[in-house]
Amino acid sequence: MSISADKIYDSYHFGSSRDLNEQHLDQLVRLFNTPTNTVDSVLGGRNSVTIAQLEGIGSVVVKHYTRGGLVRRVVKRRYLKWGKTRGQVEYEVLKKVRGFGVSAPEPLVYAYRGILLYKAWLVTREIKQQQTLAELSFVDEERARIVMKEVAVQAATLIENNIVHADLHPGNVLVDSSDRVFIVDFDKAYLSRGNKNKLRDKYLTRWRRSVIKHRLPEMLYEMLCTGLGKDYEVR
Repeated sequence: MSISADKIYDSYHFGSSRDLNEQHLDQLVRLFNTPTNTVDSVLGGRNSVTIAQLEGIGSVVVKHYTRGGLVRRVVKRRYLKWGKTRGQVEYEVLKKVRGFGVSAPEPLVYAYRGILLYKAWLVTREIKQQQTLAELSFVDEERARIVMKEVAVQAATLIENNIVHADLHPGNVLVDSSDRVFIVDFDKAYLSRGNKNKLRDKYLTRWRRSVIKHRLPEMLYEMLCTGLGKDYEVR
């Protein structure tokens, strides 16, 4: 279910399929202004997040959208408002892919503040007791090998439904303590109308580049190739 930002509270615009009361909104505004924890992944990615308990909802992750690259030095967190905000787009993509059967974080709320230039946030339910597939492959390669079967199933579901995840790599796959797999970071994801084999190859190319660059176990690439019906090529 997609939803327009239909609540305004203290100059913040909120969108959610949930019924947010004033207590929720007040708590969220405080979280938006809380200093963030910068989470470093094995693959060098950096996300600014706040983890907190939201009254009546439970443990959540608040994603603070920040720019990367050189532009970050000039404008760190503001974006030009043109159509939907980044938070709303990712919220709606998460709703869509979960509807297709992809295991992704549950989106709860998106928000933004500003008119021409805005700041944006996305609130999802926290995935507890998790580590990235990249981290797991370093400490327990056999367990990583087992969960790779489900990773391939999830990737195949994305491909079948023409969803382009802009940055699918082992650092954007979370594995919880029960070996459940979650694909995260759907920022900049979009629907493709191209050839599914080309989309599969695009996923494999990005995945292999990460495996090579960060010296992850080769089996991560081999098993994804096998699971997606692509001949494995020894590098």
